Amino acid sequence: MEEGLEALLRELEAFGAENDARAVERRDKMLNITRDTGAFLSLLVQALAAGRVLEIGTSNGYSTLWLAQAVERTGGRVTTLEVLEHKAAMAEANFARSGLRERIRLLRGDAGQHLATQPDGAHDFIFLDADRGRYAGWWPDLTRVLAPGGLIVVDNAISHAAELEDFRAVVEGTPGFVTSLVPVGKGEWLVLKQR
Repeated sequence: MEEGLEALLRELEAFGAENDARAVERRDKMLNITRDTGAFLSLLVQALAAGRVLEIGTSNGYSTLWLAQAVERTGGRVTTLEVLEHKAAMAEANFARSGLRERIRLLRGDAGQHLATQPDGAHDFIFLDADRGRYAGWWPDLTRVLAPGGLIVVDNAISHAAELEDFRAVVEGTPGFVTSLVPVGKGEWLVLKQR
């Protein structure tokens, strides 16, 4: 990893921890992934040679940078969605500093509406780190926009397992998908769409 990117990631880790310790409202917290989760996501993207990555839940862009440095190696691009304007603005500033801006497309708005407009098989890799209560409703579009052989990674699968019960039931009841829970960070649930 380049020295400048590593320094930025360390800075964002410190900022996220300090900010979240004092923020009262959920919307004001960064809720960033852990460093080991970032490294894990990067490895998965590279192992799959994923070029078309979708992230739902940008926050201040910390996780996006891990994905972007991976797609720089695969020749791909990350599209990331953030509904909160103040977080999108922070992410945009961080992307500009990262040296990876050309690998990132930041969209502001509702993920459900975005997914509904995407063509079939549009994404090789999808990272879900947003409103867990909406995932089950997004599932029909998630299955459609995920390419065969593609992977969905769901964050907070151990730390917020109860909030994911409905989604897990829907996914596990859908033929053609294989899942695995990985105890990295706050728990990453992998959902593979079989070819």
